[in-house]
Amino acid sequence: MSCLRSVTEKVRDGARVTLEEALLLHEEADLLELGDLARWRRFAANPHRVVTYVVDRNINYTNVCLSRCRFCAFHRGPGDPDAYILDRGALAEKIHETLKLGGTQILLQGGLHPDLGLDEILEMLRWIRQHFSIHVHGFSPPEIVHMARGAGLPLEETLLRLKEAGLGSIPGGGAEILVDRVRKEISPRKCTADEWLEVMRVAHGLGIPSTATMMFGHVETVEERIRHLEAVRSLQDETGGFTAFIPWAFQPHHTRLGGTPATAVEYLRTLAVSRIFLDNIPHIQASWVTQGDKVAQVALEFGADDFGSTMIEENVVAAAGVRFRISRERMEQLIQDAGYTPRQRDTFYRWL
Repeated sequence: MSCLRSVTEKVRDGARVTLEEALLLHEEADLLELGDLARWRRFAANPHRVVTYVVDRNINYTNVCLSRCRFCAFHRGPGDPDAYILDRGALAEKIHETLKLGGTQILLQGGLHPDLGLDEILEMLRWIRQHFSIHVHGFSPPEIVHMARGAGLPLEETLLRLKEAGLGSIPGGGAEILVDRVRKEISPRKCTADEWLEVMRVAHGLGIPSTATMMFGHVETVEERIRHLEAVRSLQDETGGFTAFIPWAFQPHHTRLGGTPATAVEYLRTLAVSRIFLDNIPHIQASWVTQGDKVAQVALEFGADDFGSTMIEENVVAAAGVRFRISRERMEQLIQDAGYTPRQRDTFYRWL
């Protein structure tokens, strides 16, 4: 029996695959067979023919960031003419519109702003909680590390204060590739891989769930992608705090890093391997915002069971020149056309 056949049978038996076996699947498996294996794992984890989505808005409370990652076209320096911090009026308008459109959460993220400390963030959270009934899914691990350092507080105390002020869950942003060789090349001022993982470890211990992401298709190797998956899977074994995993392809336009976008085939391969490898994470999200609606439909046959957010507003990927947009009605139609039942969910993947 060939090595590849042995691994595929292992997947169908529901057994956990190793890094080396995942690499073999990515590199040698037939694309459609790989999709079929991922689809099998998807239905083992989520047997209903239901694809979920969430109605929310990405609100970037500032575009000022000291990290200046080479892959980001959105950030601005403190003195740039189009640098901003959202005032309360603009924030209120965005949240009001989100609620009016049936939104249940906001994804609140910014940059590593030199003049926005933990106290200002806590004040913003308390203001949101006072005026709105909406879940705050906010602040990537690099932002939280930045807040903790600025306040001179340990991570646990920083996260406790954020939770008490109204933070409900944490997005998986800032992970990129959880290998420091890669991080030093594309985002040398951002937190390390171990620091990213530690934020999530502490958050999960405090009852703050999170998602995990992977931005691939730039300077990393395929093996480094799977090492990223291995780090996420290992932490999930320990904490059980990740609700979903979202792999998305780097968009190079208007960035200092540059390069060529990953193909749809490369995206689908990576998505499928993610579903197979991450046997302890319940949900895998398709990335229509970077791949477009048709590839996102195909992703439902390559392991994804969630269509992500309607993204009433999205700025970061748009800054790289990618401006796919899908209405709630169009999203439901796409899911139905692919042979599934669409269901709106909340942050915790409960059907509404």
